[in-house]
Amino acid sequence: MNDLFLGDRIAPKTPKEMTLREVGVKFVMEHNEIWHSRLPVTNKDNLLRNAHKVFYGAEYKDHCFAIAIWTDPVAANRMNKNFVWLELRRLAIAPDAPKFSATWMISKMVKDIKKRFPDVTRLVSYQDTEVHTGTIYAAANWKKDAVSKFQDWSTEKRQRNALQSKADKVRWIYDL
Repeated sequence: MNDLFLGDRIAPKTPKEMTLREVGVKFVMEHNEIWHSRLPVTNKDNLLRNAHKVFYGAEYKDHCFAIAIWTDPVAANRMNKNFVWLELRRLAIAPDAPKFSATWMISKMVKDIKKRFPDVTRLVSYQDTEVHTGTIYAAANWKKDAVSKFQDWSTEKRQRNALQSKADKVRWIYDL
C-alpha cells in the first residue's frame, strides 16, 4: 500500500471490502496532506513523542482509501483525569472511497484500540464546525461532550505553526 495518487485503481463498492491495517507515520502524513479537508499539515515529532500512538490505513487491492492518526490527546491537561484518553487527531478519506468509509473505519479502529491499548478508557476527537457536522461520530455512537471556542495556543514564549483552522470545535467522546 504505497499509492499517493488516484491513477489506475479500482475503488471498493463498499467499505466492507477494505482491510484496516497499521501503517507508518510517513505514510499517514503524506496521505493526510493530500486528503484532509481542513488540517493537512502534521508534525512528525508531535506524533511520535506520544506514549500511545497508532496510524491506520484502509486498503483495497493494495491501494489506500483512508488514513487515521491516533495519539495521546493534545490538550491532555484539560481532560478528566478519571480516564486514560486517546485522540483521533486526523481522519482523511480519499475522494473515491466508498460512502460510509469513515464510520466503518472508526468502528474497526475502536475494536483494535481496545485490544492494543487495554489501559485506554476513553476516545476523543474534535469536529471543525465550519466544514463538518459530526455525522460520522453520531453514526458511530460517539457522544457530543462540549463545544470549544477557537483559542490560539501561541504565546510570546512559544510560537506555533500557522493556524490551519480558526473554527470552533465540537468535542466528541467514546467510552471503551
